[in-house]
Amino acid sequence: MTQEDGALDGLVRKRIRALRVAQGWSLEELATRAKLSQSSLSRIENGQRRLALDQLVTLARALDTTLDQLVENAADDVVVSPMIDGAHGLMRWPIKGDPGMSVMRQRMTEPPPDNPARMRAHPGREFLVVLSGTAILMLGHRRFRIETNQAAEFPTMMPHAIGAEGGPCEIMGIFDRDARRGHREITDTTTDRDAAEAPRR
Repeated sequence: MTQEDGALDGLVRKRIRALRVAQGWSLEELATRAKLSQSSLSRIENGQRRLALDQLVTLARALDTTLDQLVENAADDVVVSPMIDGAHGLMRWPIKGDPGMSVMRQRMTEPPPDNPARMRAHPGREFLVVLSGTAILMLGHRRFRIETNQAAEFPTMMPHAIGAEGGPCEIMGIFDRDARRGHREITDTTTDRDAAEAPRR
């Protein structure tokens, strides 16, 4: 067994125990669910028994996970640096485990638009939390005031707009694939329109 194999073996054993403890199950309870003897499960967790594939499949099922997740190796690239869009004051982090998701941080200084025509709608869902200041979320015909450490979650097919109230605010949003694409398209369109209108101002 290589050093890497040994590390993965130990990780899987710790993961089995951690998942069991998180469920609040004793060795006996998990052993019963996995149709193993309590002593066998104890030796598996303590490294005194070889990990067999058939037992791992059974344990994964009993722990309400998959074999792939149970034996997944530790990721080397745990720390991720943001992609920065200076033009729009955005910082964005991709979520490696789900490439369709991304996290975005944005500083806002302007209130949401008064004109309903400037509210946007697109497929997807969005979750946002206000990191500092106070944000105003316009959602359909409703107006929500979101203060520091409060959050909002909504379907983005509902016409929406967000801005600051009483000074700058910072928000962090989590977008699914459709919401991220919708925001990117709207941002690009807005930038193009602003550029076209600039000479007339």
